[in-house]
Amino acid sequence: MLTLALAGLLIFLLLFAHAAFADQANIFTYHRFNDSRYPSTNISLQDFRAHLDLLSQEKFSVLTLGQVVNKLQKGISLPQRCAVISVDDAYRSFLTDGWPLLKEYGYPATLFVSTDTVGGGGYLSWQEVKGLQEQGVEIGNHSASHAYLLDRLVSESDADWMKRIGEDISRSQQAFETHLGSIPELYAYPYGEFAPALVDLVKSAGFLAAFGQQSGVVADDQDYFRLPRFPVGGDYSSLTEFRNKLYMRRLSVHVVSPEGTVIKGENPPKLRFYLNQENVDVSTLRCFVYGKSDCAIRQLDGENGLYEVEAVQPLFGRRSKYTLTASGVNGSSWYWFSQLWVLPSGR
Repeated sequence: MLTLALAGLLIFLLLFAHAAFADQANIFTYHRFNDSRYPSTNISLQDFRAHLDLLSQEKFSVLTLGQVVNKLQKGISLPQRCAVISVDDAYRSFLTDGWPLLKEYGYPATLFVSTDTVGGGGYLSWQEVKGLQEQGVEIGNHSASHAYLLDRLVSESDADWMKRIGEDISRSQQAFETHLGSIPELYAYPYGEFAPALVDLVKSAGFLAAFGQQSGVVADDQDYFRLPRFPVGGDYSSLTEFRNKLYMRRLSVHVVSPEGTVIKGENPPKLRFYLNQENVDVSTLRCFVYGKSDCAIRQLDGENGLYEVEAVQPLFGRRSKYTLTASGVNGSSWYWFSQLWVLPSGR
């Protein structure tokens, strides 16, 4: 249930949805299409068509993730209104239901494939993945096993964990080379979970960028191996939700501490960060956790924009987020940043 505060924010976003912006990309992550057996990760074709209609009506340029990363890394401007359709897990419903609609609108997509599941029940075969690639679908790496990569096995040392996860990444790249004749340059963390050690492994494997599922907007001042995407599915599939996030701006946050996302000891965790205050009204800064404004915000150094936020109650569940929002100084746009938190097992 949305609180009145968050509901008010969504209404405000809708009223000011036509603000123009440049040099940012709003990226969306889908999983299943027209498969009501899995409601939390599914989108109906009616809702998906509504999303694509809006992109068309509002004259958004829809690029692949590779195109966005390439432009940002080379300092080339993105289109003034830029969006990306990414799809995780390579379920067959993308081929049978999602891709036909995208082709109808002439939009590209980036498909992240977990190689161990290819050809399994409900998943695309290698022949189908290759066929989609030949039709222009960009293929990305979503690991071999699609396991909880941050989890440790019983009595597993840091070195053993690094070897095991490194082998997972290597095995997946070898499978792409064998079946597609090329290896992906983009990586999507399974379940959107990442931490510094995993980021380092993905970097060392030669990828150009990597993506989570923490909500947020991609711009050129971010770590290319912790890039955000807006998850779509279930309750987050409506046209109102999509429109709100399509027009969201990036809240420019530089995290000071902690370095990682894994909660160790102190819970709730404290997030300390510098906020670029140039374009935002800092008096409107809010922090949400589990959809509620249940965070304490402390201004540690107002002149330099140093803040600290902390949830009122301990976090629960495997994954959670602190979502920071603020209004633009002109009152015509909203800015957004999400910090991922993970409570993995085996620690």
